[in-house]
Amino acid sequence: MTKSLAGKLGLLALVLAGIAAFFLLDLGSYLTLDSLKARQAGLADLLEARPLLVIGSFFLLYVATTGLSLPGATILTLAAGAIFGLWLGTLIVSFAAAIGASLAFLSARYLLRDWVKARFGRRTAAIDRGIEKDGAFYLLTLRLIPAFPFFLVNLAMGLTAMKLPTFYVVTQIGTLLGTLVFVNAGTQLARIESTSDILSPALIGSFVLLGLFPLLAKWLLGLVKRRRVYKGWNRPRRFDRNLVVIGAGAGGLVTAYIAATVRAKVTLVEADKMGGDCLNRGCVPSKALIRSARAAHDLRRAGDFGIAPAEPRVDFAAVMGRVREVIATIAPADSVERYTELGVDVRLGHARIVDPWTVEITDRDGGASRLTSRAIVIAAGGEPILPNVPGLKEAGALTSDTMWDALAARGTLPERLVIVGGGPIGTEMAQAFARLGAQVTQVDAGQRILPRDDQDASAFVADVLRREGVTILFEHRAVRCEGKTLVVASEAGETALPFDEIIVAVGRHARLTGYGLEELGIPTDQPLALSERLETLYPNIYAVGDVAGPYQFTHFAAHQAWFAAVNALFGSLKSFRADYRVVPWTTFTDPEVAHVGHTEETARAKDIPYEVVRFDLGHLDRAVAEGANSGFVKLLVAPGKDRVLGATIVASGAGELLAEYVLAMKHGLGLNKILGTIHAYPTMVEANKYAAGEWKKAHKPEALLRWVERFHRWRRG
Repeated sequence: MTKSLAGKLGLLALVLAGIAAFFLLDLGSYLTLDSLKARQAGLADLLEARPLLVIGSFFLLYVATTGLSLPGATILTLAAGAIFGLWLGTLIVSFAAAIGASLAFLSARYLLRDWVKARFGRRTAAIDRGIEKDGAFYLLTLRLIPAFPFFLVNLAMGLTAMKLPTFYVVTQIGTLLGTLVFVNAGTQLARIESTSDILSPALIGSFVLLGLFPLLAKWLLGLVKRRRVYKGWNRPRRFDRNLVVIGAGAGGLVTAYIAATVRAKVTLVEADKMGGDCLNRGCVPSKALIRSARAAHDLRRAGDFGIAPAEPRVDFAAVMGRVREVIATIAPADSVERYTELGVDVRLGHARIVDPWTVEITDRDGGASRLTSRAIVIAAGGEPILPNVPGLKEAGALTSDTMWDALAARGTLPERLVIVGGGPIGTEMAQAFARLGAQVTQVDAGQRILPRDDQDASAFVADVLRREGVTILFEHRAVRCEGKTLVVASEAGETALPFDEIIVAVGRHARLTGYGLEELGIPTDQPLALSERLETLYPNIYAVGDVAGPYQFTHFAAHQAWFAAVNALFGSLKSFRADYRVVPWTTFTDPEVAHVGHTEETARAKDIPYEVVRFDLGHLDRAVAEGANSGFVKLLVAPGKDRVLGATIVASGAGELLAEYVLAMKHGLGLNKILGTIHAYPTMVEANKYAAGEWKKAHKPEALLRWVERFHRWRRG
């Protein structure tokens, strides 16, 4: 037995012994109003004869009662008034109650905190963040309202990360007024027939109103903070707009759409192309290219389906033409015309914030105008990082922003292609161009591709790419370009990689310069430092998408946009904290890699216990029929429960399969619910049900099944 466990058992035994003694010795009979009245005169005489003994004994009794969470604190508070008078009684009870509450707080923390963290890790982490930020206000509110049981508050706070000094001081302050009321009532003991004479509806109502004081104080502190932030700026008396949105990518479009839907007057400013990076340079063109590459791959493996295979003749100019057609087909949904019809004032030009309420717009003809707005949302997006490698820029290095126009202008598929970067963009493009017929070398300084995904998924995709002809160089660092040759270095030395084109995909950073943020004093760190409500330094200026972080996904920017729009327009009435608990993502290789929640790496890093459930697609009927039975579903599940902590799917259409787990994690549905749901046959999504079945098999009740087996044996006679 460890010392920690022995200490906990000893403390638990001591607490239980104290509680048992209270009830077995019927000590509660002394803590009644009638008993107190009967002993009032005798206690007064004893106080006069031996004051220190009475005060010390009463103090210790009160500490023990509150420390053990025993009933009777109300009667003891009345007794303090009856025996010691208003001021001495208040002094004794105030300190005794705070010390006893602190002992209960520490006991709960010592005995239960570790167990609660292990069992409810994610929830306690969220609570602890709230306690760290506003814990003193929460506790003060609870202390001022007697409707919340004193002992429950002590125990509950002990399970959080609140610091003991904070707990003690707030308890001392928060209970002072209530102590005064009860001790004063005790000085009039002869007139009190029951505790209801003290806890009248009017008095309870007064306490409830008093409990609102911390909220009022918090609002006042916020007001002072806002005044300090806006000091030196002249706030307009009237505004041209309710909202100005800077950037018409996913985050900006959704923000403007929501604002127009609720009839706000909103202006959307875009300096480049409507639809932003996703439509014009990212998600849409890359997926169109990937589809063409898959068609070429299917021709090569047609023999797997009883059809004569053929080496595809790739018309690269036509492939790039189709990419442009796909963009053009989708573009009207993000166009100026559509958003104008929705009620959005769309301006094409560059926006710069000149003060917290004013945006200057420079249109494409050079003309400038200014708009005042109650709120501003920055959705300027991001751009690729081009590392400072000598000769790289001069070699014509392409990025996800520049490659589409450059390759379309080239007209022919580059025979030798080097891709620097092992993230989702680099990995998707490596497979796509290899399938189209290029000789692709992928270079990454890390130990694996897709480093944010599950290690098994990363290794699986790397093997697929190698089988399809991609050369992957791990732990190789780009050091310089010599003309059309990239020199990379590893522990083994330098290697020269000749290329016709080189694509750099080592990450993206937020577009933060040129928008007036520096002049406003907003730190332009990557990404912006924001509140949980997506506010910048100025509470009326918000940010979403790549400039906000922490994820650089189109769907994540759209998710943030709802919070920013609602907070910007209605924050004075009700505001919302952005919810990042369940964020899915998909890498569109073939097979796809889809993920939500924790991987084994992140769970271990946060000391979150888990068990692994895995279902391989080798014998999934639909996957076999499709020739896509290569992949797996891997789940991280809370030990002893069916709650999903994370899911990684490597499969054809994994992004679609993941939706079931996203829904389950978002709404607290466990694997038993998935297992009990009918899934159409034969479909790929049956993989989710079979994965739940693997978990169920691992947790079948063996002892009960042995009894069931005996029952069946008995039934057979």
